[in-house]
Amino acid sequence: MDYGRRLAHVSGVAVPGLYLIGLVEWRTIRYLVAAGAAVAVVLEFVRLFVGLDWVVYDRLTREYEQDNPAGYALAVVSAAIVAWVFEPAIAVAAMLLLAIADPLAGVLSEAEGPDTRKSYGVMMVTFAVCVLIALPFLPPRAVLPVAAVVVAADALKPRVYGFVIDDNFSIPVGAAVTAWLLATYLPPLV
Repeated sequence: MDYGRRLAHVSGVAVPGLYLIGLVEWRTIRYLVAAGAAVAVVLEFVRLFVGLDWVVYDRLTREYEQDNPAGYALAVVSAAIVAWVFEPAIAVAAMLLLAIADPLAGVLSEAEGPDTRKSYGVMMVTFAVCVLIALPFLPPRAVLPVAAVVVAADALKPRVYGFVIDDNFSIPVGAAVTAWLLATYLPPLV
């Protein structure tokens, strides 16, 4: 079981959590994630192009991340994007979906065995968890489609020009864009 990666994911709850419990204002969250993204980009540049090879990279990166941006950097960059582009409710939901649903899906998949594809059971549990996470933050018309986008982003890892589109980026950005589009352009359900 890859506990280090799972713990790194779950630690992502802290950022929106600070806002949700009222310890910091949304403006502060935006600056925190922007600073984190800047640090991550510099570290990844040094790792990929200069050759910095810390032990933590060996433990927390996957094989395909050896020559691509690492998942932690993509998660922080995507958090910064959603924090600055979208309203707090959408951004918080997107960050929590990555921090909670993605590692849960990973744990459930690892428990099933070495197959790299997600089973329908894992996808259904992930979908249900996504619905529960999204309900307090998103309008009802957006909850089910957002959950479906997260499950698809978690299950699929397409390659574009040799780069893997990692779910650490596609989950929060895809969820936020979907939620915003549906909240903006789809009339309320009732």
